[in-house]
Amino acid sequence: MIRILIADDQDLIRFGLRTLIDNEDGLTCAGEAADGLTAVAEAARTRPDIVLMDIRMPGIDGLEATRRIAADPALAATRIIVLTTFEHDQYVFDALRFGASGFLLKDTTPAELVRAIGVVAEGGALMSPSVTRTLVREFVALHRRTPSPHPLLATLTAREREIMVLAAEGLSNDEIAARLAISTATARTHVSRAMLKLGARDRAQLVVFAYQSGLLG
Repeated sequence: MIRILIADDQDLIRFGLRTLIDNEDGLTCAGEAADGLTAVAEAARTRPDIVLMDIRMPGIDGLEATRRIAADPALAATRIIVLTTFEHDQYVFDALRFGASGFLLKDTTPAELVRAIGVVAEGGALMSPSVTRTLVREFVALHRRTPSPHPLLATLTAREREIMVLAAEGLSNDEIAARLAISTATARTHVSRAMLKLGARDRAQLVVFAYQSGLLG
């Protein structure tokens, strides 16, 4: 059973999400929060598997709530999916950097949301729909930062570094395998090794490391 905390300041949104979750086999609602501080407190109290996190909330916003939850050692197993109304929300990149495992637009279909919860709960990162890759790319282009290579980047093999770049472009393991003419299992192994070497929380953070290191942008 996947336990989910819903954090959104709109009553109607929370009601809709809870109704969807409560009517889906294998999912259950661990709690609700209408502001960022409550989201952090409820996450600490309920220790959910997944937090569905709105960005714009009173008190502290979803970005700061994400940072606090991801930084709590007791919540190391909790994964955060950011929900946003805007495709080009300037805070999404920082949410990923602070530990979110991906994001979805609020007009996502119920089936896509359920699938996303499953992907993230299994340790994957929600780098689809494809708007994710364009959002990160456009954010970097508009808010150019001086590259800051990850201190452990040199520990990657040439192949791991190449696959890290492809992952940062938004390619799935299957797409990476097809691009490099290797098996999906091999692509997955290289991604996992790169994450382990760089200390990435998940695939989403690996993508952020690639952009911050100046490998793309």
